[in-house]
Amino acid sequence: MPLRYLDFDHSEDAEGNGTWDAMASVTPQHLDALLGEISAVLAWAHAHYPGPCGPLDEGGDWHFDLQALSEDGSTPPPLHYDAGRAQACMPLPTPAPARCTVTLTLCGSSAFGAALRDRFGL
Repeated sequence: MPLRYLDFDHSEDAEGNGTWDAMASVTPQHLDALLGEISAVLAWAHAHYPGPCGPLDEGGDWHFDLQALSEDGSTPPPLHYDAGRAQACMPLPTPAPARCTVTLTLCGSSAFGAALRDRFGL
């Protein structure tokens, strides 16, 4: 599955664990497509790495962080991933901001990174 909105940057620590950061800024009309990509990436990670999702230094196999920011500086929209529904959710306030910027950070082992790159063509 090629990703249109998420463009990941990669870095590694001394132990070979990787971090993949992506940021996308979209108008409300494109938010569902962006959330769909986030949902696909996180659903894949949950399905293929069912071990503990949490910080690697605390025993997790992989970890993620989602953040959202409104362009107008208002309170960021609430953004979360519902693992049970395999869906990223971010209801927009009314009126919707002109743009929303979303960041997704993934951390995992070198095996996790290789599988992530293979699955999403990174």
